[in-house]
Amino acid sequence: MTRMRREPVRPDIAELELTGISRIAVGAMHDPEVIPLWFGESDIVTPDFIREAAKKALDDGQTFYSSSRGTPALRAAILRYHERIYGLGLAEGRLIVPGSTMLAVTCACQCLLSDGDEMLLIGPYWPNIARAVAICGARIREVRLNEGPGRWSLDLPAVEAALTPETRAVYVNSPSNPTGWIMTAEEQRALLDLCRRRGVAVLSDEVYHRNVFTGRDPAPSFLEIAGEDEPVFVVNGLSKGWCMTGWRLGWLIGPARLAEPLAVLSECMSTGATVFAQAGAIAALEQGEEFLATFRERCRINRDLVMDILGGHPRVDLLEPEGAFYAFPRIEGVRDSLSLARRILHERKVGTAPGYTFGRGNDAHLRLCFAIDTPRLKEALERIVQVLDD
Repeated sequence: MTRMRREPVRPDIAELELTGISRIAVGAMHDPEVIPLWFGESDIVTPDFIREAAKKALDDGQTFYSSSRGTPALRAAILRYHERIYGLGLAEGRLIVPGSTMLAVTCACQCLLSDGDEMLLIGPYWPNIARAVAICGARIREVRLNEGPGRWSLDLPAVEAALTPETRAVYVNSPSNPTGWIMTAEEQRALLDLCRRRGVAVLSDEVYHRNVFTGRDPAPSFLEIAGEDEPVFVVNGLSKGWCMTGWRLGWLIGPARLAEPLAVLSECMSTGATVFAQAGAIAALEQGEEFLATFRERCRINRDLVMDILGGHPRVDLLEPEGAFYAFPRIEGVRDSLSLARRILHERKVGTAPGYTFGRGNDAHLRLCFAIDTPRLKEALERIVQVLDD
């Protein structure tokens, strides 16, 4: 009997689609006439002191394998950083540096999820999170933040109602991409208490923890309230605060009892982050406070500009971002955010991200990254207004 040949790709991989961000940007991301608000990055080159540290490491011959958990020097610097900004003394074994923050998310999902499991995503959320769940053979459930009045907020009763026997974890991102919501300490404790009662893990994405305009710096962390052996996984990284998106450096802090499995996962995923880049990361963590403050102030000024230009437009409903560097306006009369984003791109040469790609209930929204140079941002916003006024 002849065996039927199976397709060489798993169905859950074959079903993955380009995100709405990629669908808009493909073919236009290198057009110099386009003002790019579609990706989550600034137009600031990584600061000199960080680049110089990496170049020195490269010149010193740091081009060989190191620990798949991260170099000892970087792991020590990350632990010192957490002690300085949070007052936390974390066990070294809980920390891995697999590469990018996205890879840290993937490691956590691989650790938590099996075929048929569920992860509850608190949305709106960055689309790659859902794909990290999908490649584990797991399913997502979504609970959307309350949109107003006044601010985005956690809908805890909806979260509790959405938990099922198959739910293994809840994913939350604060400060939030794309809304700019910052989870309050009270919301954090309430969510953790719920997850404790229901035997569900927490995956907390805190990569925007220093990009804050409202409340304290840094933003509240689950590390401050969770026990070291609780099933709480916190991912963080350098891309957003230190303008290091191309460096692909992030970390994962997990339960102490899972230190070894997480280290093995990191080895399987990447065999470790680029060694000389890790030297730059140490400089960022230890010398970067002045730059962080300067960049945060630039983004605050730009946030206020977005609120002035778009927030008062009669077709726009925009809650003020509390952190990160995104605005997520709802546009009156819009039911197809991809078509609107394409129109803005083709007619006015501004790249935006369509809201539908950030989960259910967002197709009247656009995401705009406001971390670019202020005059250029003003020009982009005025072009968007021209489209809305047509």
